[in-house]
Amino acid sequence: MKKMFFKLVLFWLSLWRLIGVIADDGEMLAVEERSVTLNSNLTEMMDDSVIQWRFVSENALIAEINKWADRMTVYDDVLDGRFRDRLKLDDQTGSLTITNITVKHAGRYEMEINGVIKSFNLTVIRLKIMSVKKHSSVTLINDLIEVMDVDLIQWRVGHKGPLIAEFNVLEKTSSVYDDGFYGKFKDRLKLDGQTGSLTITNTRTTDSSFELKINLMKTLFILSVYEEISVMEEDSVTLNSGRTEMDYKEIQWRFGLNN
Repeated sequence: MKKMFFKLVLFWLSLWRLIGVIADDGEMLAVEERSVTLNSNLTEMMDDSVIQWRFVSENALIAEINKWADRMTVYDDVLDGRFRDRLKLDDQTGSLTITNITVKHAGRYEMEINGVIKSFNLTVIRLKIMSVKKHSSVTLINDLIEVMDVDLIQWRVGHKGPLIAEFNVLEKTSSVYDDGFYGKFKDRLKLDGQTGSLTITNTRTTDSSFELKINLMKTLFILSVYEEISVMEEDSVTLNSGRTEMDYKEIQWRFGLNN
């Protein structure tokens, strides 16, 4: 008698499409290690145009175009080289592209052209995919807390979903809201009072994605919650999604551990 083991993997693949898009509230979103363009909305610059780009969060001038002097300059060595080899200026429109971004590039940017200022709030998302067995525990580790000083750490279900936990760094207080979201997380959430990491116990296949937010930095955890079942060879088996309706944009079934 042989046994066959199957793993059910449910992904919110549509979340990968967040790269370089504008959210409804005007917030710019970009996935870590990708590129994002801060658009000047100019078709071309005038002969006397002077454009300056600033990373306002650190009060740093990072790029400048002086059309009259026919000069383009990037200051990518500022802030200990945080932007080194990552800045590209469009010589026609003055737009600024940041390549290979990290969470350290999250923050507020300003473009000033001839005294007129345009602002951009850039949120950088770090994506993590984790695999966990159904009914076991998983800890979503907060690895952003060392990046910069923060006041508040928040955990949500999915991207901008219901708030389920928060950690006030200044007051050193933590709260979990496991009664919300239809009680799906009742008695299943544990928040680390030192690091802000979140542990989810008794995992279910509906525990698919969680968002950690610190200022304009986010980590999006996509969980692959699998269930092991055994079946006799030549018998039939039904892989149950655990859902009563199609509440996902996309569901994919895959065979194998690494596919």
